[in-house]
Amino acid sequence: MSRFVRASKYRHVFGQPAKKEHGLENVKVTNSAWDTNIISASGEYISVNWNASGGGAFAILPLPSPFQAISGLPHKLPDNIPLARSHTAAVLDTDWSPHNDSIVASGGEDGKVMIWKVEASMFENWGQEGWVPQDFDPVLRIDGSPRKIGQVLFHPTASNVLASSSGEYTVKLWDLANPEEARSVLSGHGDIVQSMIFNSTGTLLATTCRDRKLRIFDPRVGGEAVRINDGHSGIKGSRVTWMGDMDKIATTGFSKMSDRQVAIWETGGLSNVKTISLDQSAGVVMPFWTDNNILFLAGKGDGNIRYYEYESDSLFALSEHKSSEPQRGMCFLPRRALNVSDCEIARAYKADSFQSDIFPPAPSIEPSLSASEFFSGKVAPRKLVSLADGSSVTGPKPSAVPTAVATPTISTPAAAAAPTPSVASPAPTSIQPTRTFSTSAPSPAISVPPPSATLPEPSPAPVSRTPSRSQTTDTQDDSLRAENARLESELREAREKIRNLELQVETVRANARKAAQALLDGQI
Repeated sequence: MSRFVRASKYRHVFGQPAKKEHGLENVKVTNSAWDTNIISASGEYISVNWNASGGGAFAILPLPSPFQAISGLPHKLPDNIPLARSHTAAVLDTDWSPHNDSIVASGGEDGKVMIWKVEASMFENWGQEGWVPQDFDPVLRIDGSPRKIGQVLFHPTASNVLASSSGEYTVKLWDLANPEEARSVLSGHGDIVQSMIFNSTGTLLATTCRDRKLRIFDPRVGGEAVRINDGHSGIKGSRVTWMGDMDKIATTGFSKMSDRQVAIWETGGLSNVKTISLDQSAGVVMPFWTDNNILFLAGKGDGNIRYYEYESDSLFALSEHKSSEPQRGMCFLPRRALNVSDCEIARAYKADSFQSDIFPPAPSIEPSLSASEFFSGKVAPRKLVSLADGSSVTGPKPSAVPTAVATPTISTPAAAAAPTPSVASPAPTSIQPTRTFSTSAPSPAISVPPPSATLPEPSPAPVSRTPSRSQTTDTQDDSLRAENARLESELREAREKIRNLELQVETVRANARKAAQALLDGQI
């Protein structure tokens, strides 16, 4: 066995998670199934695709630091915060300008591209008494496409240049100073564009597509791709990143057998240099390149982040950062904003959310009653503990204890049922992924005097037995909570069905393309 050890400055790189109080909690991450990174960061702010009702929205927040808490901002966000809400449908992607930490672009399902300018004064007095959230307003609206805008990306070297991909299978380049028409349109994609990236100088743009092709464009010329080749053979999502100043790109995707892969390509002829199989997990792998010649790989739904050092057309595994919290999205901080005094070579931000649908509250170790209280007849709901953060919550109210009354039993032809107070169901809206627990409301007990041997004549004006105001309010609150929980469950089931249908459609399309190609080959 060789004793030679490859020289590397980054052999002992390790990941260090931030303290709880140095992050942000109560972040309502979007439930959209669209495949983007969900979050994006500049040197001062971070944007998060938000789960909001009444159209589309994303949050703009001061940048958390792993070394200290954000001054003047609680780490647990208020339930209502200022949002960028001008999109009329879900926000799918955001990107910060590399030349101005206060400028962010967004694209949504409404086909709009919007530009936002952030003022530091927007974050004054957050969460304090009397504070009223004021939403952000865009400084520019662009009708990007009659279909959805899937990705937005700022040019790395030219100011006011933005690229956007759309459901028309095109990528458009915009001059934000003259946004009336796109300056360049990149076409030729056979399906949805899954990811795109500029090279370090912005003279080339690489894309991955659902048609499993890898393309390189000259963004100033427009039109068809200047280079094209087959990418990963699997039908699931593929991503691309440029490897710094080198004439190479790295992609992630899936094989035909659903193995997750990372591949390196040289850009001269788009020939494959190396392909490595990672594992057989289902989550899309997000690649991030840093100028340290390190490639970071973060899988959606994974709790770990792998990192590799590139040297001589090979990827050498350095280590991996492991976490018990799976990531739904991730972004990296611009390197100019790193804390070099603490030897920080890269900083990542990830979005995660607790799956309350599969982790309902568990019975707590704390008792609800003492022995004397129990034997004295007191009734109390059981105590539960949230599996998300360990906090204590109160379970459903116990059912009313029946009281035995010695009365003669007399059968009547038709017994009138006690009326149940009617509660209007809330309108179906977008459900926030907050921890909501279903409580079952007992029906209000209405006592009826025991019937006598002789049935009295019915009274012409029956006395209305109206529950007290407190009983009515409690019942309405409990009914609303139960209805809210039911709507959440239905919404989760509907989204799961949609995701399954999308996968079936992709499979059918892939089979159709194979059949068409086979027919063409047979004719030739």
